[in-house]
Amino acid sequence: MKYSILIQWSEPDGAYVASLPEWGEYARTHGDTYEVALENAKEVLEDLVYGYGQTGKPLPTPEILQVV
Repeated sequence: MKYSILIQWSEPDGAYVASLPEWGEYARTHGDTYEVALENAKEVLEDLVYGYGQTGKPLPTPEILQVV
């Protein structure tokens, strides 16, 4: 499955913040660079998928971006 990762610069935090929107508002991480934020987000995503699998909880449905 393919999930979204949204990375934005946060001036107040002085870092890039990476969100995983399909996983809820608290599924976030950060990094000093875009690349670090992306790698951290991938690790969080792996942990979430693993955790859901361990508890038998169904994975969220990936959102499909439609360009108009």
